[in-house]
Amino acid sequence: MNTPATVPLQVTATLAALKLIATLRERHGALLFHQSGGCCDGSSPMCFAVGDFILSDQDRQLGDVGGVPFYISGPQFEYWKHTQLTLDVVPGQGGMFSLENGMGVRVFIRSRIFSDEEFEALQAAGRV
Repeated sequence: MNTPATVPLQVTATLAALKLIATLRERHGALLFHQSGGCCDGSSPMCFAVGDFILSDQDRQLGDVGGVPFYISGPQFEYWKHTQLTLDVVPGQGGMFSLENGMGVRVFIRSRIFSDEEFEALQAAGRV
């Protein structure tokens, strides 16, 4: 008998990212992340105060990281739907419009391809 696979998270975060999120929430209140497919700061995830970024009808919420919703543009989702995204923090300059700008760090995405079983579980759950 086949048992259904656990539906994997589509977005996760490292401890460093969770610490940065906590700091940003203390400074700015409610937040959201948005992963676009390019423009201005390339394909870096951007952190905004809620209300400072308008989501489109094509944006999809992949999940939450540190209690903050993480969205991805529809076209970018089509490219990355086979991957689990992990929000991380690295030294550098944050995105021009992202809230970590000027803190000496930037938000960074790491990824891994879902296994066939994981992708099938996502399909069965209606997540892809």
